Amino acid sequence: MKAIDNKELIIALDELEKEKGIKKSYLIESIETALITAYKRNYDSMDNVKVLMDNETGEAHLYSVKEVVEVVENPNLQISLEDAKNISKKLEIGDSVDIELAPKNFGRIAAQTAKQVIIQKLREAERDILYTEFNDRKGEIVSGIIQKADGGVVVLDLGKLEGIMPPKEQIPTESYKVNGKVRGYVLDVTRGTKGNPQVIVSRTASDFVRKLFEFEIPEIYEGLIEVKSVSRDPGSRCKVAVYSTNPDIDPVGSCVGQKGVRIQNIINELNGEKIDVIEWNEDPAIFISAALLPAKVMAVDVKQDEKFAQVIVPDDQLSLAIGKSGQNARLAAKLTNWKIDIKSESQFRQMLSEMQNKTENDVDVE
Repeated sequence: MKAIDNKELIIALDELEKEKGIKKSYLIESIETALITAYKRNYDSMDNVKVLMDNETGEAHLYSVKEVVEVVENPNLQISLEDAKNISKKLEIGDSVDIELAPKNFGRIAAQTAKQVIIQKLREAERDILYTEFNDRKGEIVSGIIQKADGGVVVLDLGKLEGIMPPKEQIPTESYKVNGKVRGYVLDVTRGTKGNPQVIVSRTASDFVRKLFEFEIPEIYEGLIEVKSVSRDPGSRCKVAVYSTNPDIDPVGSCVGQKGVRIQNIINELNGEKIDVIEWNEDPAIFISAALLPAKVMAVDVKQDEKFAQVIVPDDQLSLAIGKSGQNARLAAKLTNWKIDIKSESQFRQMLSEMQNKTENDVDVE
């Protein structure tokens, strides 16, 4: 049966394959499946039916698939051997035969179904293309216009897609206003309830800072300087460890820039978040000392197996080394990935004295 405006259909399928990359064979198979569903729904039929569409002409044919049997018990699913022989002399018991159907008004239903399938598959393809495009951009920075900011999730217009910035990905000290422009780090790309891609954007991720350094510091982008690690209290303070294998390059100075211009651009992007740039060192004692800046360190005793460091600082440097609410010590520990215990010189001397007294008492007891 000629159920569809065949020429227009084939032209449309060819164009979709060429322009959108949707395989013509996939579309035809999808239309065939949809036509079977439409037939069963509209004609209240549970027959074992199939649809075949000609790839070149676009003609769609509806068939009832019946099994050849000696005695017919279910005429909807079976055909007698005698009747089957009238169709083809080669048919035997156990074979299947396709009997073409031509239900009234099915041509109109077929045309509507084909159109709906094409629209649906086109939308799915566009969603898949966008999903792939943004999924490939995970780990990059994107800019968006704020569409919604009511104290909960911030919704961003990223042009082709919608960006979502959950509360935990928002810098606590920032306020977001509708129509404001904001940059963020692509944390993940998910599919929403209707299959629409959603981009999860973060401004609190440590990798957001890492990427900002790559943007602002040409030496990092070119691979001359490496960002070894980043630790953050978003909106408050950040520590960044940098390193260069080139002895002629000052990694810290390059990142800070002349008169602090380079680092100031990053601080401005992070709404005033303080940034300590530290030179990474393979010697954990040297690295840990640097990580505790701006505090001055007297000595560092490391236990490599436990990744534990005992740090001694001058008495007047203890509060600075620990930081407000333990922030400096916490960020240093995260930056170095070492457990750090900080004691003042007086505390350390007292600890040594107590240990010595204990040892002497133990000897006296013996």
